[in-house]
Amino acid sequence: MPLRKEQAHDREPVRSIHRRAFGGEHGDTVAELVDALRRDDPTAVSFVSEETDEVVGHVMFSRCLLDAPRRLVDVTSLSPLAVAPEWQHRGIGSALIRRGLQELDERGVPLVFLEGDPRYYSRVGFGPAGEHGFRKPSLRIPDWAFQVVRLSAYEPWMTGTFVYSDTFWRHDCVGVRDEDG
Repeated sequence: MPLRKEQAHDREPVRSIHRRAFGGEHGDTVAELVDALRRDDPTAVSFVSEETDEVVGHVMFSRCLLDAPRRLVDVTSLSPLAVAPEWQHRGIGSALIRRGLQELDERGVPLVFLEGDPRYYSRVGFGPAGEHGFRKPSLRIPDWAFQVVRLSAYEPWMTGTFVYSDTFWRHDCVGVRDEDG
């Protein structure tokens, strides 16, 4: 399947994919998060998948930090990932993730964190972050959803608390809000 780096002319199709994949108000929030991450993080890695000259999937990896005992470490967050509903369950999301992880590994990024379903993300190498000595940035993140993949630049002293960039906090895209609260 054709994968390539996102380009400026992909922005509207990418927004549409996130709106449709996440749905409703949350889809709008995720689309706004993508726009903000593009502005706030010039080093973000963003890939799209195309089928029949149409953008059908998108993944973004952006800079975050690990507050390790020795020093702050530049790490990355995989967020968001979306595939147009009619193209889901065809391996597009997994292919986008693998391509992004390859790029990040080549850049020397040691760790990639995410919040998501372990049944899905374990297929592309992610595992429970807490089991590897990492602490989540918010109590609103379920333990099972806080995941990490260690890339070749990872060193054993790199443990500590994962810290999202300010962009995630401004858009309230960390953890799950209590709808009854």
